[in-house]
Amino acid sequence: MKTRLKIAALVLVASASQAAAGVCRDMEFDGARYSLCEAEASEDVRLFLNGTDEKPLGTFRAVDQSLAADGKRLAFAMNAGMYHEDRRPVGYYVEKGAEMAALQRKPGPGNFGLQPNGVFCVLDGSFAVVETLAFDAARPNCRFASQSGPMLVLSGALHPKFAMDSESVNIRNGVGVSEDGKRAFFVISDDAVNFHAFARFFRDGLKVPNALFFDGTISRLYAPEVGRDDFGFPMGPIVGLVVPAG
Repeated sequence: MKTRLKIAALVLVASASQAAAGVCRDMEFDGARYSLCEAEASEDVRLFLNGTDEKPLGTFRAVDQSLAADGKRLAFAMNAGMYHEDRRPVGYYVEKGAEMAALQRKPGPGNFGLQPNGVFCVLDGSFAVVETLAFDAARPNCRFASQSGPMLVLSGALHPKFAMDSESVNIRNGVGVSEDGKRAFFVISDDAVNFHAFARFFRDGLKVPNALFFDGTISRLYAPEVGRDDFGFPMGPIVGLVVPAG
């Protein structure tokens, strides 16, 4: 009897461990459909830009191949910030603690420069989405970081320039972080939505106090759990959850 209980306990532990390795699901909010993947701060969330040859990886497949040598793979991934034609990040970018692109503080054209913008930061044991000037003042020790914009939700408030009736709709993706910093939600809209609707999904649907826009037209998701493996032009920064292969 004890042996059976021990085996059952091991099965439950194994199942819980597998469930903890990222959870992807489909949701509907206010008439629009979304796909989201959730990660815990204790898990291995990384940003990817270049391969060992210093050339941009650009695709989910290339990232997966780069992980294979270490017996790892992607559980899920998405594009993680805006980039130039040569796929260099537009804003601040940190990988494995090394700064690869400087913080951009000034307003500018396009969505990135629609201040307040912000930074997604992976710390030791927590996540953060921080408005750019506040980030500049604090300079947290991010293991990985990507600057993008605009902020979708800032301390529970929607970006002040978002209009509920805006006709500017698109597929959009971004990231939100729970109040305690222990969970990150990576979201892509399955329907074209405006900024106001997308931000409300984070604030009112997922109950996160801070969220950041990653991009629009090029937004893509790799999430086998929900049957997603999006293709398109090569990307710049990619964020993903890394798990053991097999």
